[in-house]
Formats: sequence, C-alpha cells, structure tokens
Amino acid sequence: MAKKLVLVRHAKAATPDGVPDHDRPLTERGRRDALEVGRWLRSLGLSPQVALVSGASRAQETFRLLAAELDEQPEARITEDAYYAGAGELLELVRALPAATVSALLVAHNPGIGMLASLLDDGRSSADGAAGLQGGYPTSAVTVFELSGDWAELDPGTARLTAATVARG
Repeated sequence: MAKKLVLVRHAKAATPDGVPDHDRPLTERGRRDALEVGRWLRSLGLSPQVALVSGASRAQETFRLLAAELDEQPEARITEDAYYAGAGELLELVRALPAATVSALLVAHNPGIGMLASLLDDGRSSADGAAGLQGGYPTSAVTVFELSGDWAELDPGTARLTAATVARG
C-alpha cells in the first residue's frame, strides 16, 4: 500500500509588536485559510494518521484549525525540531515515522517546507495545482505526495506529487 505525505506551510501569521517570532498568531485570513486547507484535504478523502507540527504558535494554530475539518483527527506530535528546520532536517523527521504509519502530515515553515516539497518530487506529476507552486511555497500551500517504500527509505526524487493547492478561505 502506498503511503501518503501531506506537506503544509503554516497559514498567514500576524507580526504584532513585541511578540517573538515563535509566538506569532495567525491573522484572520490565516485562520480562514487553515480551515480551507482542512476542507480541501477532506475533499480528497485524506485524514492523516500522524501530524508532525512545528512548535511555533502559527503552525500549531494552523494544525488545530485544519484538523477540525478532517473526518478523523491525526495524532499530533509537536516538535521544535521543525521550527527553523531546513529541508534535510524535515526529511529526517519524516524518515523517523514508524513503518506502520500509512499517512502523515507535516506542518512547518519556509524555506524548509517548500524546499522539501521540491526535493521529494519525482517530476512525473500532472497534479492540478502543481503549476501554481512554481513561483514558491506561499502560506497555506499544500502538497500531497505518494511513496511506495518505507518512510526510512524516502529520498530526494522518490515521491510522486498527487495533489497541490494554495488554500484561500
């Protein structure tokens, strides 16, 4: 059975004075967009088993809102290792998932999450929405990948992009 990996860049965050980057909340638009991410995933029939979520407030808030729209709640694993992580560090988080996990969600930050999406893509996709990500990986960008091996075997260019969107609620 093919495994599914969903990559999500957190939704639009506010930049209030005096609030550290780690603690920035979502804007109203960000909250709407996060809900739309969840609705879009549900429309694809996706309810990941496990969610790896950056410890930053905006990533956790994005996850809570999108998860509320799913048919089944993923097991959330909050990790500071996803905050300011590059593509390589994010890939290692995914590779560490248990082999029995069939579907996973990763909510993190740019540039790492966008670079990971580009890195994993085997280049054979004709998925709707993929062309819209050519100019970058904006807030609320979502990519869904399918892979045939174990998580530990995930390498650059070994996952097929099956769906992509930039959710705007």
